[in-house]
Amino acid sequence: MEEWHDFFLAVAGAAAVLAGLVFVGVSINLDTIMSNLSYGLPGRALGALVLLVAVLIVTILLLVPDQGTMLAGAEVLAVGVVDWAAVVAIQMLVLRNWQSLDPAFRWHFVPRVVLSQLATLPIVAAGVGLMGWGVGGLYWLVVGVVLSFLVAVVDAWVLLVEIHR
Repeated sequence: MEEWHDFFLAVAGAAAVLAGLVFVGVSINLDTIMSNLSYGLPGRALGALVLLVAVLIVTILLLVPDQGTMLAGAEVLAVGVVDWAAVVAIQMLVLRNWQSLDPAFRWHFVPRVVLSQLATLPIVAAGVGLMGWGVGGLYWLVVGVVLSFLVAVVDAWVLLVEIHR
């Protein structure tokens, strides 16, 4: 997995920076986020952080030297499953309050659910692939990282900019 070292290093740094950006967005707009519960903004902020922290943890674990593919795959799988479960739990909380949500938000919620699932499930697949196929399974991680970054950046944009419209 040595040939993946630079990728893991770059992704870990980017995930940490993006998580910091989300924290700044939440800090700056905390009153607005908490006062607009009908738009699901607290869940959106938490979902973005969950995606980014999962990517950060996975890449940090994969930077640990001298791991076999089975151990590394188990680590990726465990983080991927927790990532997926956390995102599903956040989305279920939003669904539980479906009637109190703003109708405009409902139209945006379904694509967010799909994108979040598309971001988390490749990380799970990467863990399984790493254990079953070896290093080639890591290509699923690339898909999960890219989609996690896209979803989190869109959420950060909403929390920093769109929230004021």
